[in-house]
Amino acid sequence: MSFHTLGEVLRGRAAEHPDRPAMRAGDRTWTYQSLHTESSRVAQAMLSEGVGGQDRVAVLDRNVPEYFTFLFGATMIDAVTLAVNWRLAAPEMEYILNHSQARVLLIGEEFLGHLALMKLETVSKVVVIRSGSDTTSDDDSYRKAVAELSETYSCTEYAEWTEGRESTDPAIVCDPENTCYQLYTSGTTGLPKGVELTHSNLLTGVATGASEWGIDPTSVIMVAMPLFHIAGSGWALSGFHEGAEAVLVREMDPSEVLRLIETHKVTNTLFVPAVLQVLSSIPGVEKTDFSSMRSIIYGASPISEEVLVRSMKVFGCGFVQVYGLTETTGAITAMPEEDHDPGGPKAHLLRAAGRPAGDVKLRIVDNEEGRDCDEGEVGEIWCQSGQNMKGYWRNPDATAEAFPEGRDAKGLGWFRTGDAGYMKDGYLYIHDRVKDMILSGGENIYPAEIENVLMAHAGVADAAVIGVPSEKWGEAVKAVVVDAPGASATDEELSAYCRERLAGYKCPTSIDRVEALPRNPSGKILKTELREPYWAGKGRRVN
Repeated sequence: MSFHTLGEVLRGRAAEHPDRPAMRAGDRTWTYQSLHTESSRVAQAMLSEGVGGQDRVAVLDRNVPEYFTFLFGATMIDAVTLAVNWRLAAPEMEYILNHSQARVLLIGEEFLGHLALMKLETVSKVVVIRSGSDTTSDDDSYRKAVAELSETYSCTEYAEWTEGRESTDPAIVCDPENTCYQLYTSGTTGLPKGVELTHSNLLTGVATGASEWGIDPTSVIMVAMPLFHIAGSGWALSGFHEGAEAVLVREMDPSEVLRLIETHKVTNTLFVPAVLQVLSSIPGVEKTDFSSMRSIIYGASPISEEVLVRSMKVFGCGFVQVYGLTETTGAITAMPEEDHDPGGPKAHLLRAAGRPAGDVKLRIVDNEEGRDCDEGEVGEIWCQSGQNMKGYWRNPDATAEAFPEGRDAKGLGWFRTGDAGYMKDGYLYIHDRVKDMILSGGENIYPAEIENVLMAHAGVADAAVIGVPSEKWGEAVKAVVVDAPGASATDEELSAYCRERLAGYKCPTSIDRVEALPRNPSGKILKTELREPYWAGKGRRVN
């Protein structure tokens, strides 16, 4: 079955297999028909709020089923769903919601405290998802929070918002090249960028993924990665695209993940290396019944051979490595099960990121000399694919920089990934990052964001942030600080200052003091020189 828009995916599967389970979350189950019906009610509710074509609507919560009724409902009226990282600090969330110009905000009850700290410019409707029996607040405090927010916004609960709405799919005509999904990446200059993904981007990506990852209508996929990441939401949509069943994990509780795999006979899942490291090390993990498992997809950060080999032994299923970015709608390479051969003749491929997948074409470019690199020569990875983003929302300069050679009449162009690597025998190897990005536990962290916060503290005269090796997370965030004359701050004070303004995973885990930061004649900090002592002896500058 061929689909052109995300709305068509749900309509098609509901028509073809109305009674097949589409999604399980806790003790609730949606068939494809009931998922279509509830999504239609959400679409009607959005229309009643005045949401129109290409308007932005936002979701701020953990992995909840309402995320998908909201997403599919928005696609039915040609609106754009924005996923907000719930791990961010309130000021970071505020910037994203204002920059996106979101009209409606679907928010989990536990994040109402964050909302109270924000001043939103375009949101007029707030729809609250009650936490149920696991709520961290009592009814009195909840009612008080909603009452205070109601002075600024029109607030209602999700159940009330959708109850009594028509269950008719508006089926508004939507151009496949229209944006339907928007995710924010950390910004190299300190401000996040909104990645616009079209229906065509998403459907190209999920169709390729389903093929490469072995997802079919008989699959039961576990969705355990955060939905504000393409690794979570894109993975889930691959399952819906194929008419598979999705088991939604609210948050990464290792014991619960193992229980759900056994209980629901999960066949396919996606984990980042940090999660594989934890799951494969849980005492008694060998008692879990993994007989239903067909494959595990892993990526988003480098993995050690020790963790990979241990995980392969524990889970006893096929493993597929992937590499990609939000801007490429997720994975653009795949290294299949047959290439995972620890101790065998293909063992060297464990350091590779796989071959280009689907319609993906890769180039390795020497940016300084303006030429394509030879086989085995390190350069920046450039990608051409129908998965490449439409652009950065309200940021034409950044979009133009990302596509330095422009795009053709079909919208295809070469996208600069910012990662350095090389090609050998058709396989891509990741070597380093052209940008200063830190990759910790699968999260992209840009030093500029943290440096901007540190430099605002009166006790800091100068600051640089770098990634250093971490056995658990791959990389950890380290701040190198020059104290302000007569106004220095302790490590504890700087850490607390950062936690108030940044997501916890972005905050430095260690702080070093120096008299001066190394800079070149133009004043740019020499990050390579700063990193060298911590990476000495490492074969590549990604861990």
